[in-house]
Amino acid sequence: QVQVVESGGGLVQAGASLRLSCVVSGFAFRSRGMGWFRQAPGQDREFVATITGSGGATDYSDTVKGRFTISRDNSKNTMYLQMNNLKPEDTAVYYCGASRTFGYSIVQDGYFSWGQGTQVTVSS
Repeated sequence: QVQVVESGGGLVQAGASLRLSCVVSGFAFRSRGMGWFRQAPGQDREFVATITGSGGATDYSDTVKGRFTISRDNSKNTMYLQMNNLKPEDTAVYYCGASRTFGYSIVQDGYFSWGQGTQVTVSS
């Protein structure tokens, strides 16, 4: 049984930092790329960041590049998203997804399992 569980969200002020975690079970974590997406109220879910199974390659949306860092610890079946210099427009529910392949994906169809999401709220 595949499980994907996000944590680490919260309410912070603009300019602050947060680190999201995603713990998975039920599949070979190191064999799958992983990704973070987010969905703000009234908007579609959008790509944030993604990482290959080995962690050797990453990609980011232009809106978070330079502020967010995706990483993973395959010994702990855990992926992270370090978010620095947060802005009010980063407010959203953040979802962790497991890729269908070893590689990464910037589209939702590339993922076969999702977590329930964790809320990030950034006040101005």
